[in-house]
Amino acid sequence: MAVINRIAGFADELTAWRRHLHETPELGFDCHETARFVVERLREFGITQIEEGIATSGVVAVIEGMGEGPCIGLRADMDALPILETTGAAWASKRAGKMHACGHDGHTTMLLGAAKYLAETRNFAGRVALIFQPAEEGPGGGQVMVDEGIMDRFAIDQVYALHTLPGVPAGTFETTPGPIMAAVDTLHIEVIGEGGHAAMPHETRDPVVAAVGIVQAIQTIVSRNRNPLDDLVISVTQIHTGSVDNVIPETAYINATIRTFTADVQLMVHRRLREVAEGQAASYGVRAEVRIELGYPATYNDAAKTRFAAEVAREVVGDGAVIEDRPREMGAEDFSYMLEARPGAYLFLGQGAGPGLHHPGFDFNDAVAPVGASFFARLVERAQPLAKTE
Repeated sequence: MAVINRIAGFADELTAWRRHLHETPELGFDCHETARFVVERLREFGITQIEEGIATSGVVAVIEGMGEGPCIGLRADMDALPILETTGAAWASKRAGKMHACGHDGHTTMLLGAAKYLAETRNFAGRVALIFQPAEEGPGGGQVMVDEGIMDRFAIDQVYALHTLPGVPAGTFETTPGPIMAAVDTLHIEVIGEGGHAAMPHETRDPVVAAVGIVQAIQTIVSRNRNPLDDLVISVTQIHTGSVDNVIPETAYINATIRTFTADVQLMVHRRLREVAEGQAASYGVRAEVRIELGYPATYNDAAKTRFAAEVAREVVGDGAVIEDRPREMGAEDFSYMLEARPGAYLFLGQGAGPGLHHPGFDFNDAVAPVGASFFARLVERAQPLAKTE
């Protein structure tokens, strides 16, 4: 088995769709133009059950198979990033400061390709729900779509997604059971002291020195509070304070990202961050106000669904191009909310050499779109096969 011939036959059409989407990126929940393009294609395919405006600009379309059965969900994200593109491609973004630097244009295209094929053949039982999601890059459109009831409303009982992966040979699938991507939380610390003249520090309570002490002490959570067998990252990414050389400021601000895989580690980190920040602040005679903003949970692949998805991937690209034990990574994904609601799997699809994700020179490799579309299509046919007749 390989790439589906019918899908390979309209590869040029996939490329045209993808490059159009690349030229017209949209951010966050404001993916209305992208959604209109998606809906126009779906209607061209003869799909009539289409619900728009979910999570502001999300779309769910249903294709009916040729027999009774359950409903499988396939998800693609649609939003871009606030990055100034430097690819120089003929199809580069026409919207300065916005670009598809994470391959969501390709994800949407691959799902559209599968939709075109599945709408033509309908060689499966039950239904497939095509989920086109806005706002993966931060706002959390996946959570909103789940909260707005798509899993129950469309009776979805399993769900899958693909993400392009530069730096891995084109057409290679990588996944793993259990957590494949981390939970992400955001730390905010406001250090409150008492400002004054920098020449008379003894008359102040200096938040700058305290902030430096807090940042250094935070690093001990990873080195001294974490079980060495548990993955954990705490990266301080911002310190803001002061405005002039001869004034000790009143306050300092510290910002960090927290990446964990288990609830136990996450809770330990939250507790220790408060203890460390408040204790360090007290030792400097200042006060720390700690706020932890919960973000995406860990992206957790169901073991059985992951094995099944890998089997399907092998049918498309062969045994040697499927890795089932990919090391988990500290990036985060809001597909995690859909996997909390229903069992399923998240897979990466290699796209070859080139700049990495979120880089201004990144561009999706159009050659792998038929591979991803074929995977989605075969997944549906294998998960919900038609009953054999005598």
